[in-house]
Amino acid sequence: MSKRIIISGGGTGGHIYPAISIANALKLIDPTVEILFVGAQGRMEMEKVPAAGYKIVGLPIAGIQRSLTLKNFSVPFKLMKSLSEAGRVIKEFKPDVVVGVGGYASGPVLFMANRRGIPTLIQEQNSYAGVTNKILSKRAKCICTAYDGMERFFPAQSIIKTGNPVRQDLVNLDEKRADAYTFFGLDPNKKTVLVLGGSLGARTINRTIAAHLGEIKEQDFQVLWQTGKFYISDSKKAVEESGATNVKEMDFIYKMDLAFAAADVVVSRAGAGTISELCLVAKPCILVPSPNVSEDHQTKNAMALVNVDAAQLVTDADCNEKLINEVVALVNNPEKCALLTKNIAKLGIANSAERIANEVLKLIK
Repeated sequence: MSKRIIISGGGTGGHIYPAISIANALKLIDPTVEILFVGAQGRMEMEKVPAAGYKIVGLPIAGIQRSLTLKNFSVPFKLMKSLSEAGRVIKEFKPDVVVGVGGYASGPVLFMANRRGIPTLIQEQNSYAGVTNKILSKRAKCICTAYDGMERFFPAQSIIKTGNPVRQDLVNLDEKRADAYTFFGLDPNKKTVLVLGGSLGARTINRTIAAHLGEIKEQDFQVLWQTGKFYISDSKKAVEESGATNVKEMDFIYKMDLAFAAADVVVSRAGAGTISELCLVAKPCILVPSPNVSEDHQTKNAMALVNVDAAQLVTDADCNEKLINEVVALVNNPEKCALLTKNIAKLGIANSAERIANEVLKLIK
């Protein structure tokens, strides 16, 4: 009889792509395993998971809005309905183990699995655990983490440091450097600054780059700028008007391995998945944590690197005033770049999805 596994969670790419990576790793280890995803209705996992070849069920769960809104009155009712639906899904699918990757849906599913005595595993991506995972961890059999010191939040005996699943093409980047320059049309004789803001873009970072194109134009480095789809038209217009020929703007970079291969310095938000990729590719980076994330996770993720001299930080509030000066200073400081590279490389963990998949399979009696 084949093993049956539920993977629950989602809401953002930072939760969904690691979840799919874990599923893929499980299938590689045991092709007969049956996997069902459980997500939140209307969230991006309902599109991304089927595109990756997996079945998904959606719960009506929703989070509490930070602002006062009538939507918050429906949250308790959606939670109760989601708990009922999660119980029904578990009863019908009969999983051997349930995996939670964070996001709205993981709470009800893991809660109901725990009530039924089904082993659960939590994959905590951040350096600062969320409230839901802290509650669920008390009955979880295994908690896979990406950072040291997580016994502050979880039972120490249940913690295994596995790292966060990342794209497996982010290895041997030096061999891809020449191809990267050709692919993006970059000058191989110039240093390259890669600016990232996630798949949708980061407003503060984008506005800062646009506002300082005149200064960037005078520099001896080039910028590869992922703007996100909402900002690409304004960014293109700004680059054209500035005459900055050393800036290449793109709405989305599909070949991230080549982007990292070309990069000498990276400017990025500080989501857990992005941080794990930066540790693996070992590039000097300046992190600009998003302030619009629950429990300020991104700042805490960034500080885990800053505290060991593995990255630099510019706050969102200081971005417009300080970011470009920090970029210029870092690009022109090879000693600092070498130090950041050396220290961030120590934090990289390869094969995380495979490690987590093996822990999942260990829980099946």
